[in-house]
Amino acid sequence: MRASVLAALLVVAAPVTAQIPPAEYAGRRGALTRALPGDGVLLVLGAREPRENYLNFWQAEHFNYLTGFLEPGAALVIVRRGETERGMLFVPPRDPSQEVWTGARLGVEGVQPKLGLEGREAATLRGMLDSLLATGGALYTVGDFSFRGGGRGGAGGGAGGGAVRAAPLTVDDQFVETLKAAHPDVTVTIVNQQVTAQRGRKSAAELDLLRTAARISAMAHTEVLHAIAPEMNEFEIQSLAEYVFRKHGADGPAYGSIVGSGPNSTTLHYNRDDRFMHAGEVLNMDMAAYYGGYAADLTRTVPVSGKFSDAQKDLYRIVYDAQQAAERQVKPGNPRRQMSDSATAVLRAGLAKVGLIEASDATFDCGTAAAARSCPQLQLFYMHGLGHGIGLDVHDPDQSDGPNGRLAERSVFTIEPGLYVRANTVDIIPDTPRNAAIKAKIAPAVRKYANIGVRIEDDYIVTATGFERITAAAPRTIEEIEREMARRGPALVRDKAMVENYKRIRP
Repeated sequence: MRASVLAALLVVAAPVTAQIPPAEYAGRRGALTRALPGDGVLLVLGAREPRENYLNFWQAEHFNYLTGFLEPGAALVIVRRGETERGMLFVPPRDPSQEVWTGARLGVEGVQPKLGLEGREAATLRGMLDSLLATGGALYTVGDFSFRGGGRGGAGGGAGGGAVRAAPLTVDDQFVETLKAAHPDVTVTIVNQQVTAQRGRKSAAELDLLRTAARISAMAHTEVLHAIAPEMNEFEIQSLAEYVFRKHGADGPAYGSIVGSGPNSTTLHYNRDDRFMHAGEVLNMDMAAYYGGYAADLTRTVPVSGKFSDAQKDLYRIVYDAQQAAERQVKPGNPRRQMSDSATAVLRAGLAKVGLIEASDATFDCGTAAAARSCPQLQLFYMHGLGHGIGLDVHDPDQSDGPNGRLAERSVFTIEPGLYVRANTVDIIPDTPRNAAIKAKIAPAVRKYANIGVRIEDDYIVTATGFERITAAAPRTIEEIEREMARRGPALVRDKAMVENYKRIRP
């Protein structure tokens, strides 16, 4: 899933996320400035205009979170002096010759009525900062920085003071470096991490947007169940789902849709979506909507033929039971790791029962034959985490993040256990004397379950007493899925010549 495509919408004539009220954005900015250690200047940098105006523009997520402004080339400056704060949004001026290509822009004159901030021309940003920093002081920055550390797209903590640069200088790095060179007495501190922490607890308005994104996603998953049939192409299901997203008002897919049949179902982030699916296979569909700037994340695994085989049911039930075990741990105050621990215990026991691993705690020699180490056999079939936060980004910060994190009200995250039996599993296990016996023992089960990949993923909001599963409208149990698939609609209209030609190109 590519998080970089989630920050905003293609800019036309809607520069503000309408569902979040301006007062909430002001509250977010106030919470950030109150978290700063002292007086100074806060500089929040937005994303730049794409090199070509026919490319989609995606706003920087932290900038979006603090302003709701979805146009390129903007910057937010807040001057804090004691109890007094002055907020200014620097934006490009209106330019009709450019707007014929990009659509109407807000312009300086539109900032105050729309956002409640003082509007200024972007060209005056550097001069204003030089004036504000002329006598020294503190500069706090939020942007796309190349230091390792907390925060999306940048680092938390000071620029310097032991920070380690992880990549070449970004445009935001270069801009801040020129300020530091011009004002050597100014202390510069990156505060991305503080914004990340704020984003972890969702507001009521954000929860409503996420519920809508989840509901539309579930509608699409239900709709495609009526169309799936052998010899269809994966991209036909992808396009149908994404049509349903847009039909119901979503901005589009929240990430590159994953629609993988047969062997492709065992590839975690497969998104070519161009194989013809066949009877007797499973179809793993990880597809969700992006609505009002907020991303859902939903996965269902279904039988191409409409009925699960016995082997497919074996793995599906293990994954379903693992998700249920994790759900039982969703309560405010519970350690987040309990969800993963519970799900993993179920996966281990289930794999041992069907013979894919030797025992629930069994290990194998991993690494290279020359430098082998011990790894859980579970890792051969389950190699990702249990879930992640969702929000502006499909992998969003959550207040329960971290090794000692605890669940809290208004946490929003996914629970997505999975099992993936690749046909070459036995072949890729390193050749060691110990592994030879393991390979021989699990090989029959690998052949039985080969090319079956199962992932079940739902989205959850933590409530005062437990949780709300906001993707619940998507059929999830074996019985629900088979019942919905039995309600097949008319076959999709297909150009037979085009289909045959595509089969010749990509069989």
